[in-house]
Amino acid sequence: MNLHQLSGFKEFYLDKGQVPAVGSKLLQFKLGETLEYLGRVGLDDFYVGDMAKTHGDFLAKAGSPLIFEDFKKFKAELQKPLSINTSVGQLFNLGPPTQGMSSLAILGIYDRIKNETCDDFDFIHRLVEATKQAFITRNLELGDPADMKVDPAVLISDSYLDSSATNISLSEAADWPEIAKKGDTIWMGAVDSEGTVVSFIQSIFWEFGSGLICPETGVLFQNRGAGFSLTDGPNCLAPGKKPFHTLNPAMAIMNDGRIVAYGTMGGEGQPQTQAAIFSRYAFHGVDLQRAISAPRWLLGKTWGDDTTSLKLEKSFDEKLIKELREANHQVELVSETSSLMGHAGCVVRHIDGSVEAASDPRSDGIALAG
Repeated sequence: MNLHQLSGFKEFYLDKGQVPAVGSKLLQFKLGETLEYLGRVGLDDFYVGDMAKTHGDFLAKAGSPLIFEDFKKFKAELQKPLSINTSVGQLFNLGPPTQGMSSLAILGIYDRIKNETCDDFDFIHRLVEATKQAFITRNLELGDPADMKVDPAVLISDSYLDSSATNISLSEAADWPEIAKKGDTIWMGAVDSEGTVVSFIQSIFWEFGSGLICPETGVLFQNRGAGFSLTDGPNCLAPGKKPFHTLNPAMAIMNDGRIVAYGTMGGEGQPQTQAAIFSRYAFHGVDLQRAISAPRWLLGKTWGDDTTSLKLEKSFDEKLIKELREANHQVELVSETSSLMGHAGCVVRHIDGSVEAASDPRSDGIALAG
């Protein structure tokens, strides 16, 4: 996609036709006016009022099948999260069309086959193989929940996870790859003085979403429709359906009462990064910041990369890298603290009310307390 060719993009994001210089200020006057307008007339106008009509007309002219009636039909839903019980506590994530099921499945499978050690061959091999099992199920079964043939809770039931765990060799890598799911995302977590804990995730899918910006409002439209499949299945493109997407903010209530909110950007890597940081912290007792900062891995394709290998940050021990290769993992080394590994974060509310937080050195994020 050539963003230069899209109407409005140059006017809103470029400086005299050029990419803005690093450190320069980008002012979005139209978007500011839009936010002020919605503050005055109410947020419903975005979906059922004049703004919805403006956006519907704009998208129609741009060739999008979305129309004003689609905006009017939209309703936000308050959904019950998926959850599993593990040896350390109850884990929560969002249901379809997100990939939250796969994030829970990885940790549920790993809990069944984990060793006592951390950041050695057993740790990484078992999490990678658990990832393969979870992703195979994800790619076959997930999509719009209204079109799925199986209850997602079944896919993370004890019996299903038990069966998935038995498919794993503790010494040899299974064949790969499966089809990768793309994404482009930020994650935030927060805890307030009353103990409310939030795990929040947002995405426009690709760096500038669809690249379509309404000139009257300055609103940039996201691109999650690209997540549909054209083959038969629960994620097949059809009117009124929701596309599969990678967003999945995670949370856990530990057996000792701690509440943990954690997450990351990274598309295909989100469940893998979640598994790395949570298992280090919760299953193996690693310090929270070290659990995030320590070297990470990524199986398969992800944002900005087309290879299907097992990518390891080169700061891993050479002996470990050799052992993984000998077990038939297709290892590819990448730079230390690589952005391919996601930008993770975590906040923990302890039972005494104190809060602990950590942010990823791979990102420009920060952990703040106030």
